[in-house]
Amino acid sequence: MAQPAHPGCRDRLRHAADPAKEALRATNPPQYTEKVLALSRDPLLEEFRTRLQRHPVSADGRKSALRHLCRALTVYGIALADLTPGTLVHYANAHPGCGIAGAWPLLRDMGVLPAWVPQTLQDARIRGRQSVDDLVDRHQLRNREIRDLLVDYIRRRAVEVDYGTLDNLVRNLVRYFWKIVEEINPDQADLRLHEDIVQAWKERLLVRQDGKPRQHIDGPFLAVRAFYLDLQTWSAAEPERWGRWVAPCPIRDADLRWFHVRRRRLQERMANRTRERQPLLATLSEHVTTEWHRLRTLLDAAKQARLGEQFVVDGVTWQRAASKATARRPELLGSEPVRVINRDTGELVRLTHEQNSVFWQWAVVETLRLAGLRREELVELTHLSVRQYQRPNGEVVALLVVSPSKSDRERVIPMSAELFHVTAQIIRRHREEHGTVPVCPRYDQSERTWCEPLPYLFQRVQSGTPRALSTSGVRQIVLDAAKALIPTHPQFAEIRFAPHDFRRLFATDLVNNGLPIHIGAALLGHLDIQTTRGYVAVFDEDVIAHYTEFLDRRRAKRPSTEYRRPTDGEWSDFQEHFDKRKVELGSCGRPYGTPCAHEHACIRCPMLSINPKMLPRLDELEADLLARRQRAIDEGWRGEVEGLDLTLRFLRSKRAQAHRAAAATGSVDLGMPPRPGGRSGTGQGIGTGGFRGA
Repeated sequence: MAQPAHPGCRDRLRHAADPAKEALRATNPPQYTEKVLALSRDPLLEEFRTRLQRHPVSADGRKSALRHLCRALTVYGIALADLTPGTLVHYANAHPGCGIAGAWPLLRDMGVLPAWVPQTLQDARIRGRQSVDDLVDRHQLRNREIRDLLVDYIRRRAVEVDYGTLDNLVRNLVRYFWKIVEEINPDQADLRLHEDIVQAWKERLLVRQDGKPRQHIDGPFLAVRAFYLDLQTWSAAEPERWGRWVAPCPIRDADLRWFHVRRRRLQERMANRTRERQPLLATLSEHVTTEWHRLRTLLDAAKQARLGEQFVVDGVTWQRAASKATARRPELLGSEPVRVINRDTGELVRLTHEQNSVFWQWAVVETLRLAGLRREELVELTHLSVRQYQRPNGEVVALLVVSPSKSDRERVIPMSAELFHVTAQIIRRHREEHGTVPVCPRYDQSERTWCEPLPYLFQRVQSGTPRALSTSGVRQIVLDAAKALIPTHPQFAEIRFAPHDFRRLFATDLVNNGLPIHIGAALLGHLDIQTTRGYVAVFDEDVIAHYTEFLDRRRAKRPSTEYRRPTDGEWSDFQEHFDKRKVELGSCGRPYGTPCAHEHACIRCPMLSINPKMLPRLDELEADLLARRQRAIDEGWRGEVEGLDLTLRFLRSKRAQAHRAAAATGSVDLGMPPRPGGRSGTGQGIGTGGFRGA
């Protein structure tokens, strides 16, 4: 091969590559890959070819990756050792949809690409965070002094906000404010705006670029108002820096007077959106569940069939098919994706791919529906989010720990039987495919940063490498699931489901079923109960008002001392009460503020809840009581015999109750990692209280 071109010169690469690229595309030489391998005699290229055979992608994907890698080396006139990340990205951009992405992870593992590059080509194309200067300059402002002022102001505000808020602040101040002002008056040199310009800006802001009315104008209004007022405040401390820019704020009090009215109109639109989607939720859930079960049954039947063999599923005749590479090498049939042909219609179905897509549709839709999570909370769920909690009666409850997101507070959700089933199926799928839940990185699209690798539950394989699902991917999955229903349910053509719609529907369903609204706020992670009230669409405002009045009247009848803040001593005594309820045989259920009425004769106390782990201890106590009873009989202590009989009766009743609790608790293997300092190995289970998650 020819000597490599300079890897840092993109313009030279672009111009030099075009003739060779067009020549290869026009001629398409036969057996080009084999010829390049034979002529180059590159041991590194041969090593890549060997590793590629073990890469977890299809035979067609491996063939395409090797073919395009050979073409890239020819086009740029370099050896494999001289290949750079920029060269590979340039080739991929020039050939959209080519299989060169499958070669990237292997080249990185071999050391051809440096270790600092992302693990996949798709990740390498992510731009990441931009500086404040770049965020402002993308709008191409005319006035350089105003541009520098906005950069300095936003950079100072960036210290106290996250990147998503910073990006939104730039959009409100630059795109929705000053960019429009410059379009109205290109000669505007300072922040002191004439009333005609202010009115023209407000009129332009009310209409989007597509001609539709803008629904959310409070964001730009509040950002501009804060901008002007901050400059006035800062100018008192730093007049030499900010004093010249002080000007009257274009956002008048009258502009914000209707703020609460617009907020109510927004809540009305959201409530109406929820009412429209509530009747369709069951249809969507049933569709994704039925479709997954149908394709799973079809895939199981197809795996049992040989190549070319026909089989029948639900009255439809199918035939096992394969790619050309698999047809030439039948030994690859077990490791290649399953393909089938519908003999009635002649349609070729990539069954493994379709079943995988439908499974994740089902998992995403059902988790959003049953847990009421935000989409960023959904993609942050990991294998470590599944926890177990042992109640005082010995029952083990499955919990879902939701990482802090919008409210920056972690919360715990008790999992229902349905939600536990979905979680167990996700973990089971990962364990069947990879042996465990793979540890993979995740890109935070809001913060534009890479998160540390964790065993994320919602992850897909990308170019043979596990990748955590993105928030935009969640949105697209929900849209695709609803779009598939349009042929049979035309009402879905006019209604688009968004991931956040499931959160509002979840809140509405909770309150409809009688759950107190403050408990719903805790499950949803709302810091203010008013936010939860805004989510509940079916509750009229007068119903909420009556409920609030009822609470006020009930509290008014209670002594005011009950609502004071407890002292440190009272709070310590309250916590100590629960510590004292823990006894040898289990847990005592006596309420706070009450002493032990049975003088710690726990085995006779109806408030004692036996831990099933202490059943052997009950057997020891029974043997001791029987021995004491026999001696009492021998000595003629009739009163002692009567007391021991009463204790034995309570003991046997408690033992039967503990046996019933233990028998009603099943377990499912989730492969949960051991706790620090706990038992090692997998196989830990979570009690399901009579249901099985898988």
